[in-house]
Amino acid sequence: MASSSSSMSLSFSSSSSSFLSSPLPQNNHRSISHKPTNFLPKPKHHSSLLLYLLRCQAYSAAAAAPPDRKRHWKRGEFPGVTETSAPRRTPIKNIKKKLDRKNNAKAWVNTVTEELSDRILKKQWFQALEVFEMLKEQPFYHPKEGTYMKLLILLGRTGQAQRAHQLFDEMLEQGIPATPELYTALLAAYCRSHLVDEGFAVLHQMKNIPHCLPDVYTYSTLLKACVDAARFDLVEILYREMDERLITPNTVTQNIVLSGYGKASMYDHMERVLTGMLESTECKPDVWTMNIILSVFGNRGQIELMEKWYEKFRNFGIEPETRTFNILIGAYGKKRMYDKMSSVMEYMRKLQFPWTTSTYNNVIEVFAEVGDAKHMEYTFDQMRAEGMKADTKTFCCLIDGYANAGLFHKVISSVQLAAKFEIPENTTFYNAIISACAKAEDLMEMERVLNRMKDNHCQPDSTTYSIMVEAYKKEGMNDKIYYLEQEKQKMVAF
Repeated sequence: MASSSSSMSLSFSSSSSSFLSSPLPQNNHRSISHKPTNFLPKPKHHSSLLLYLLRCQAYSAAAAAPPDRKRHWKRGEFPGVTETSAPRRTPIKNIKKKLDRKNNAKAWVNTVTEELSDRILKKQWFQALEVFEMLKEQPFYHPKEGTYMKLLILLGRTGQAQRAHQLFDEMLEQGIPATPELYTALLAAYCRSHLVDEGFAVLHQMKNIPHCLPDVYTYSTLLKACVDAARFDLVEILYREMDERLITPNTVTQNIVLSGYGKASMYDHMERVLTGMLESTECKPDVWTMNIILSVFGNRGQIELMEKWYEKFRNFGIEPETRTFNILIGAYGKKRMYDKMSSVMEYMRKLQFPWTTSTYNNVIEVFAEVGDAKHMEYTFDQMRAEGMKADTKTFCCLIDGYANAGLFHKVISSVQLAAKFEIPENTTFYNAIISACAKAEDLMEMERVLNRMKDNHCQPDSTTYSIMVEAYKKEGMNDKIYYLEQEKQKMVAF
């Protein structure tokens, strides 16, 4: 294994990459042939990318008319909180009507439980808790571990750590015994909210309960929180503790730590983890390892290193997957390498790798960043025509693209369409809208959207405040800046 590990050395020299200029093979095997690095000439526009996007239907290449940058939304038209526009909150549909129609208790049970499952599926934590409260009031209600587990996971994923803790305490009061899985779900809720110390407190509780001892999944969850918070000293402590408890890290554990080191540009530590994985018989590198390394270099625009590592992993016998190609597409898109971007997409089609929502999002994002609304819309239309479901990132890109093009009235239509599709409204979504308001120099509407964001129980983050501070600076509104800084400090303290 010594020779293998030496070949894994992370080299950051300026030498040219051995990775092919194009990931398109000339055969039918899922591999990349070795050709001279002489790719298509770098296009001045998006031509090579569009040529492949337009292969399914005819498309006019005429340039779009310049956008009318004077068109803004009417006063109160943007989806902030207005007298005629309440914060979007999907109602609990027809529960009372179904109760009136159905006297059968079993039918009512199905109605409520299905509604709860629907809210959980849509990640609507506030509405899910409302339905759960209704369910607990019914005579047929009986506490179930599975229901609490699903709600704990939902609250953790939506950043509601304190509510998860309250729910966990309620569960214990209801007589449901704690398990390692339930404790790990609570720990994960804290970790997702970057409350590392609280996560360690849960770990300490588990170690003192014989039937709830932490396992490899518990430690992996806490390790991720540590690397995300750049608290790498705690990583070593957790590794030592796992070793003392005879808990062996698995591939998932190592990938989590590997990703953290990569994001922090700690390349020596990355190499150490990779070497350990190669020498291990229990946690060999997998396609997720490959994707992590490609993402690290791709996100930093280090295309040659990304391509070189792609070839190395292929030589290790690791086959790429759809996500692997989406990473390549995203990296090429950020560097405006449209020729390579389109080549990867064509390669996916040729080998019957499906284009996914992420694939289309990467293309939409490319056009959005340069304000190319026409091609962005075409890509979105093709995405829908293929039956691909849009997600929050899709609409964030559309909103950014229209704002960059000065088509602010289309920002409104995008937000309305997102509401129609019941797209989850997270912090990133609201940040995109607030940014659009700032670009339109509509500070009043920007404030209204912030209020709606809070009303919908969506916590502003540092990006939210940065966008608004910059907008206020341009207008010299120092009092507003002071207020935002005070609010931001209170948010961090909480």
